[in-house]
Amino acid sequence: MNTEQALHARSESKCELCGTSEQLGVYEVPPSSNGSADESILVCITCQSQIENPESVDANHWRCLNESMWSQIPAVQVMAWRMLTRLRSEGWPQDLLDMLYLDDETLVWAQATGEGSSDNDSVKHLDSNGAVLEAGDTVTLIKDLNVKGANFTAKRGTAVRGISLVPDNPEQIEGRVSGQQIVILTKFVKKSK
Repeated sequence: MNTEQALHARSESKCELCGTSEQLGVYEVPPSSNGSADESILVCITCQSQIENPESVDANHWRCLNESMWSQIPAVQVMAWRMLTRLRSEGWPQDLLDMLYLDDETLVWAQATGEGSSDNDSVKHLDSNGAVLEAGDTVTLIKDLNVKGANFTAKRGTAVRGISLVPDNPEQIEGRVSGQQIVILTKFVKKSK
């Protein structure tokens, strides 16, 4: 039985990340896969293209990791950890990462490509008081803000839950106010305890 046949048998001919049964192929998990089934996973073309092209990632596609991260297969755990780490600025992936447990050997493998040690860690989003903001935090507006293009005013004291960080701009966060997703300057918010 070759690697592809072994992976089809192991995964019941489904993508081991998102569960689809369309356009499947073998993906050797870097950095030093020997091509065996233990160091490879069966993935669909969508997952593979997003793994290999980080700029084309659709964060909502990866909500499937909520289930596949619990796989008992180390190679699947490694790829789930890497994709959640890559997407953690979205907020929800950080919650899954907090729940995901990898044994020491698997964690070393997951970190071997440098995923998670990016320069994003050096960009700090600080609120009006200098407190560090993280994806998923709740903040409170400290002044009335006129929301351009939406024709409403976000009132002082409004709580904004589950914020997202703008990765390349430490002065901006995103959050939902009155049903609208808006960009908010960090100097106009304070972190809620």
